[in-house]
Amino acid sequence: MQTAEQTAETWPNLVEMFFDQASRRGKRAMLHAKAEGAWRTTTWAEAAQQVATLATALNARGIGKGDRVVLVSENRPEWCIADLAIMAAGAITVPTYTTNTERDHLHILENSGAKAAIVSNAKLAKVLLPAVYRSTACKQVIGMEKLRIGQASGAELIDWADLMAAHTGDIAAVRAGATMQRGDMACIIYTSGTGGAPRGVCQHHGAILCNLAGCEDILWNDFPKGTETFLSFLPLSHAYEHTGGQFLPIALGAEIYYSEGLEKLAANIEETRPTIMVVVPRLFEVLRQRMSKAIEKQGRAAVWMLEQALRLGRKRYENGGLPITDKPLDLLLDRTIRKKVKGRLGGRLKAMVAGGAPLNPEVGIFFAALGVTLLQGYGQTEAAPVISCNRPRAKLKMHSVGPPLKAVEVRIAEDGEILVRGELVMHGYWQNPAETQRVLKDGWLHTGDIGHIDESGHIVITDRKKDIIVNDKGDNVAPQRVEGMLTLQPEILQAMVYGDKRPHLVGLVVPDPEWAAEWAAANGHTGDPALLKGIPEFHRAIAVAVDRVNAQLSVIEKVRRVIVADEAFTVENEQMTPSMKIRRHVLKQVYGERLDALFK
Repeated sequence: MQTAEQTAETWPNLVEMFFDQASRRGKRAMLHAKAEGAWRTTTWAEAAQQVATLATALNARGIGKGDRVVLVSENRPEWCIADLAIMAAGAITVPTYTTNTERDHLHILENSGAKAAIVSNAKLAKVLLPAVYRSTACKQVIGMEKLRIGQASGAELIDWADLMAAHTGDIAAVRAGATMQRGDMACIIYTSGTGGAPRGVCQHHGAILCNLAGCEDILWNDFPKGTETFLSFLPLSHAYEHTGGQFLPIALGAEIYYSEGLEKLAANIEETRPTIMVVVPRLFEVLRQRMSKAIEKQGRAAVWMLEQALRLGRKRYENGGLPITDKPLDLLLDRTIRKKVKGRLGGRLKAMVAGGAPLNPEVGIFFAALGVTLLQGYGQTEAAPVISCNRPRAKLKMHSVGPPLKAVEVRIAEDGEILVRGELVMHGYWQNPAETQRVLKDGWLHTGDIGHIDESGHIVITDRKKDIIVNDKGDNVAPQRVEGMLTLQPEILQAMVYGDKRPHLVGLVVPDPEWAAEWAAANGHTGDPALLKGIPEFHRAIAVAVDRVNAQLSVIEKVRRVIVADEAFTVENEQMTPSMKIRRHVLKQVYGERLDALFK
């Protein structure tokens, strides 16, 4: 636990927080990553030296106060070192997704005006470098691993190891030079806007520190105190993992293990035995399916215990406790099925905190019944990002996202929109005053979400005011961007993509009537749209058009399957507004079942 002098409420910036924690912990383990089958550790002291050295090297290469540096990497210790070093150098980190396309990278490079980029490996560099070469300001790229590029073209390629070897960082001097205040910008995190082009959210040091103070308040008051261990697997380029999976562990003086990937996550959990995990709801849905199937294979006794655990779990959730007559069975379940489930999760897990996308209450009740504390939170990148979270000491409400964090104000506007105020709120979007003015009014962040606050102070989200699709992993996708690209194809007149809370996107398309008539004539069919819908070759021709678009999209934007609409979207059938915008809620009512069937 922190001393009274320095906490997330009082640290002036994230760099000072890190160096303060490193000076206290010295040779204790901080970061862990697998290499050649074994976990390798970086101590706090080693991390501090690396941060100071890289910050010194960046300064020597002309990167300083206010400069932007793009960071493209999978989760690994160097991500954390680079992020802190960029800030320690006085610069601003611009994290980007490893799934970005060249066009995405170019937009971020140009919009941010980044002077440099740090990339982890040759695979990611292959997509990044063409954008770097086309950008106007980025003139140097640092590779964490040797990039093995044939030749540089328009930017200097620098090897991380060589750069670190050429400089010696003085920790005390770098720490003293990190004079940023809480109101100064720490990073620009790009998130999709309704118009499609990603907007850069300007997160200041105080915004993230305010988040950390609120999270500390929950951990220190609602859980047994002890040394925490985090397993990081969500992308660090996402605000949720950036704050919750990196800076929160630093604030707590915790250890961070970097997962080897989703396919090895279960094994990594058993190996590392985390106490806290920052997760997205999709993980719970997958785990629930796997657990249920595994228990079914164990025979009738195991299935009976699962059924009893779920029955008692629902009773406990709905009534706030169990009658004494259920206590013996509950104790038996604690010693059998719940003990086994907790063991598969490492045996030390205090809580899994779900955010980034809505959690199905039934999934929450399932895990609570098996003895796993699952806390649903709510946030936005514009709020650094955590706004609220369920708390164990209060009654967990699976349909809610909990009460606001400490020092966070939430109120409901007359139209039901959730408004947020506090140090956690961004100062604005990078070079986008129009969007900034739209969402920031009189100090309140207009979230675009509709909801209410219940009698116990919990926020309940009931609808989305905005059109952004949030998939089941918490990634934001701007539907208009994808739809616009689809309708640029000669085969497609109109389109709507669909996939909120889902693993990927699917779509509804209206074929272009002229193209359809030409296709029918060329392939010996009548041009009747109703008949064309039943021809597999017609669907394959449309799929080719969708594939052309998918080749230009990032992984989370790709449209996996489509159905053909019964008719064009028009004002007359109420599927189009007078201003020629599609009415999503009407289309979902008409085609919802058919679109849902595409996920089966």
